[in-house]
Amino acid sequence: MSMRVYLVGGAVRDRLLGLPVQERDWVVVGSTPEEMLAQGYRQVGHDFPVYLHPQTGEEYALARTEQKQGRGYKGFSVAFSPEVTLQEDLFRRDLSINAIAEDEQGELIDPYGGLEDLRARRLRHVSPAFVEDPLRVLRVARFASRFASLGFTVTAATYAMMQTMATAGELKDLTAERVWKETARSLMGEQPSVYFRVLRQVGAMQPWFTEIDHLFGVPQNPQWHPEVDSGEHTLMALDQAARGQASLAVRVATLLHDLGKAQTPQDQWPHHPDHGLRGLPPIKAFCQRLKVPREAHDLSLLVAAHHIQLHKIEQANAAEIMSLLKALDALRRPQRMLDFIQACQFDIQGRLGHHMDTYPQGQLLRIATEVAQRADISQILNRQLKGPELSLQLDNTRIAALSMWLEQLTGPTTDI
Repeated sequence: MSMRVYLVGGAVRDRLLGLPVQERDWVVVGSTPEEMLAQGYRQVGHDFPVYLHPQTGEEYALARTEQKQGRGYKGFSVAFSPEVTLQEDLFRRDLSINAIAEDEQGELIDPYGGLEDLRARRLRHVSPAFVEDPLRVLRVARFASRFASLGFTVTAATYAMMQTMATAGELKDLTAERVWKETARSLMGEQPSVYFRVLRQVGAMQPWFTEIDHLFGVPQNPQWHPEVDSGEHTLMALDQAARGQASLAVRVATLLHDLGKAQTPQDQWPHHPDHGLRGLPPIKAFCQRLKVPREAHDLSLLVAAHHIQLHKIEQANAAEIMSLLKALDALRRPQRMLDFIQACQFDIQGRLGHHMDTYPQGQLLRIATEVAQRADISQILNRQLKGPELSLQLDNTRIAALSMWLEQLTGPTTDI
């Protein structure tokens, strides 16, 4: 049997959709590990043979079949041999639109109806084997999010399979690394809210996204939040972060900024006093569970704890502004301060009818940072003070500078 090579998966799908192809993956039929190595390919796969092309560095995998043997995404036995056909290899893939191959002459091989599903904008599972890998629940949600702007929707039959998998509790067998990878990729898409909406629809928010799920059904004051529901507000703010092309850390912080509202006693609804501080423990729990990167974890805590202070900065005095600058470490970490401002702006814009709102509070904080940085601290440094005394004197000098600036803006103040 002669060796045959096929382009498969996302490269074929995205080209057919007219999207940029990010990377190309290949399936090799009719070959053996010995033949691949003899032709100069370098093996990198451990669970099954995957090789890097000696010139392009692209991944080539021997055609294989899989059989479920245990729980979770690792509970598979993998078989590969020159006799495994392309159709058998494609059969194990998740969605029909990912099970289209292209041969070396450019001919498409589509045994499972992927081309028709591309035309109909359907996300449909390839076979009943879909239920064997719980990671596919997250992958379908990610594809639904990625292709939502193109009109793709999940078929009812695939939704039913996903719901069955979620109900069986198999998602808890996933690793944090795999869950975070799918989630981070979804967060960086154009409509990340769709990822969570699909997971909620099939009951798959547990056990990984419990804190976010708890926001739905929690009312807010309609005077400030016409959308009322805290979960809806969170997803609206998240989509604003995507429209603003924010970094991953900012998108995570936007997603988690209001977790404290789910901690508010119901007798206080729709008001949420101290929801920022109440949100810190669930943010820590969420980030620890998913092994969220430290930058996103730290920014999320800052946004939760201090976003209300920035929203109300126009009423703040110089000492209060200095306190916020210190909490943000704004003088030493200006980029983190800018990230904080972005997340706060998306909070404001993530409300029904407010997506075009400007956010002058952000500009005030930027100017305040510059004022504090320009304060003349040379005499204090010359006194060679140390520790708390030095910190106190620096703060007082900067507060005085901020007070003068505020006086120019609003008239005399009496904060110091």
